[in-house]
Amino acid sequence: MYTVVEKILEPGEALPRWETWGTTGYDALGEIDRLLTDPAGEAGLTRLDTSLRGGTPADWQELAHAAKRNVAETALRAEVTRLARSAGLPWPQEVVADALAEVLACFGVYRTYLPQGRHHLVAALQQAGQRRPDLGEVLQALGPVLGVDVEAAEQLSETALRFQQTSGMVMAKGVEDSAFYRFTRLTSLNEVGGDPSQFALTPQQVHAAFAQRQREWPQSLTALSTHDTKRSETVRARITVLSEDPQGWAELVGEVQRGLGDLAPLRDGPLLNLLLQALVGAWPLSEERAQEYALKAAREAGLHTTWTDPDPAFEAELAASVSALLGPLAPALERYVERVLAAGFSNALAQKLVQLTMPGVPDVYQGSELWAPALVDPDNRRPVDFGELRAALRRVLAAEAGPVPTHEDAKLLLTQRALHLRRDRPELFSGYQPLHAVGSRAEHVFAFDRGGAISVVTRLPLGLQRAGGWEETCLALPSGTWRDALTNLDWSGQPLLSELLRQLPVALLHQI
Repeated sequence: MYTVVEKILEPGEALPRWETWGTTGYDALGEIDRLLTDPAGEAGLTRLDTSLRGGTPADWQELAHAAKRNVAETALRAEVTRLARSAGLPWPQEVVADALAEVLACFGVYRTYLPQGRHHLVAALQQAGQRRPDLGEVLQALGPVLGVDVEAAEQLSETALRFQQTSGMVMAKGVEDSAFYRFTRLTSLNEVGGDPSQFALTPQQVHAAFAQRQREWPQSLTALSTHDTKRSETVRARITVLSEDPQGWAELVGEVQRGLGDLAPLRDGPLLNLLLQALVGAWPLSEERAQEYALKAAREAGLHTTWTDPDPAFEAELAASVSALLGPLAPALERYVERVLAAGFSNALAQKLVQLTMPGVPDVYQGSELWAPALVDPDNRRPVDFGELRAALRRVLAAEAGPVPTHEDAKLLLTQRALHLRRDRPELFSGYQPLHAVGSRAEHVFAFDRGGAISVVTRLPLGLQRAGGWEETCLALPSGTWRDALTNLDWSGQPLLSELLRQLPVALLHQI
């Protein structure tokens, strides 16, 4: 039986060797997005984020800790109090609850499965002790109660069992549903299972991760969009371009701030940055969708208004700002969208081809075969128009040859042909071998051979455009003749990337 687990792995966390084929794929999502993120943009976007915070740099670890601690003391206070009561320690209940909340806030992963993952519990207890030396004795006594010394799951106390369940809730509510809305430097990185402070991965790091996946979890799911992603894959693809244009993005944010100052000022700079990224990533969108997203983002961040204690004055201020952004200030956003449109299109096709052909089993979230510029739920859970999808597929299949002109049709074409190739010729997807380009623009291509199927994608497309294109850069193909499943053109030897990727910024080659 094919079984995968909805297990969210934090960076560097390994899946326990359970009797499963792998996870539902959030780990793959993070690798792909960071492959397409320009590390050179980190400093500029960090400077902008710092200025929007009044000159105080954001520390992701501290921000996440504060958000988790807040959740443990508010929304999940009853759970923590129950843990303190069942622990049976000789300190006042509120002191034990304070220590437990600190351990939960210091937990680096969603949960342990003791005795598996014991080192995560040990690390959390140690970090809690460093942060709160005044609770040293309580924390030392908590270790055995929480199962730090157990050799088998059957030995776990009720407190230890419930703690493992509670830590996951604290992580989900504290990080996914709060900290992700406060740390807004580059929101395409704020995704389930991701660490936004990890800005980018090099092609070499991603090749190593994919090769490891082929060795250890070749049948694990890979994902790009799910019911829980904060932004759909194509929204993230466009936002990722900001890493290649930090100065241009800072200029837009400054222009919008000045415009809002005259119309409807918004006092929260990081929230404005998050909102602008969402609007540019999902553009065009209705004011209704934008207002719904802005309100949810502000309440999730919990800095000025919350779900349980809404601030009508701030929410009115926010609504006025959104109306101004989609009204008088819309031309500024439209100009910037035009600036990053082609690069976002390139990124969207790149991330899709990599996901569909990398080691693992690709999971295509309903509707994401098309452009689907969705934001967080409920936006990403709207009904899919399968009639439209069928009509688009018929249009793609009716094309005589080559890619079709629209973005949506190109993405659908890629999805259909990649999945059909995997279904019809599975022997072409049985291994993993990195391929490397040669030439002055080699950093802009990412390619791999799965054992007879070769994926070639453009990386950092805006920078490539500014550099004047591919020039003499070429890709050395294995011997034989290779056909591009997307254009039906044949290639061999060392084709120039300017020729290979002339019609689309990606290619899917297979042996003939």
